Order: sequence, then structure tokens, then C-alpha cells
Amino acid sequence: MVKQISLDGWQIEQMILLLKKGSEIVTKTNVPIVLYRQTLEEEDDSYEEIVCTLTKDYVIEQIVTSGGILVPSFYQQSVFTIDEFAQELISKSRDRFLQIMELLEEQTR
Repeated sequence: MVKQISLDGWQIEQMILLLKKGSEIVTKTNVPIVLYRQTLEEEDDSYEEIVCTLTKDYVIEQIVTSGGILVPSFYQQSVFTIDEFAQELISKSRDRFLQIMELLEEQTR
């Protein structure tokens, strides 16, 4: 019997492979890979943004407020395993999913 795989399933598998390769690079260089940054709110010289980084075996998504007279602070932090992040990301935003795949393909060449 032939096993049928969905496009989403295949894309998730590819993302997991790229995240694992990226994680290996992070382990060797000891420098996390920034997967994306998104400004949520900006006022004068201060801003609130989401910063998503790949570390060794985990993806960390943080909401950071900084700039101007504000001391940088973290309001929220979510930690995902590589498998969890790939599933979460494809359900949140296909565009961001594809952007991160492209970024990781460039980073892992």
C-alpha cells in the first residue's frame, strides 16, 4: 500500500530538518539564529517587538520592550521544541513559515 503524505506534512518535515541543521550550527558557533523580528508597537524612540530565535534544540519567542528611556524588558517568553514550533508556525502564518524556511535554507548551506 502506498503511503500518501499531505503537502503540509511534507513542509513540516522539511522545516524540522532545517531547524535541526540550524540547531547544529548554533551548537558549533554558540550564536543563536534570529528567525524573525516583528515590531508590534512603536512610539517615539521606544518599541515593542517579537523576537524569535533558534537555540540548541529549542525555538524561543519573546516579546521585548525597549528603546528611548525604557530599560529593555521581556513581557512574555514561549519556548518550543523544534517539532512543536514547526507545527505551531504553519498553523499561525504560512507566509512566515515560508520566510523562515528560506532563511534557514540560506543559513544551512
